[in-house]
Amino acid sequence: MTKTANLHVRIDPATKTRAEALFSDFGITVSDAITMFLRKSIMVGGLPFDVAYPKYNAETEAAIMEARQIAKGTLHTKTFHDLNAFYTDLETEEDEL
Repeated sequence: MTKTANLHVRIDPATKTRAEALFSDFGITVSDAITMFLRKSIMVGGLPFDVAYPKYNAETEAAIMEARQIAKGTLHTKTFHDLNAFYTDLETEEDEL
């Protein structure tokens, strides 16, 4: 019986490089870190951290909702053909305040 088994994981190179640098600061390899993750998962009977959507303040939540509506096309916004038109509109709005 072998003492180790191979696990093949696909991950983008930048994440791998950053993880290697981080774990080397702790004196461990990525393989060591994955082993620690798996053992902790077994100990707690699941993922060893919470998996949830991040909580945002009301202003950020509203901005996210607005962006989603714009992306879906359910909220129409102003469009400009050039930067000068944008600045003219912006100045007009400031004058109205």
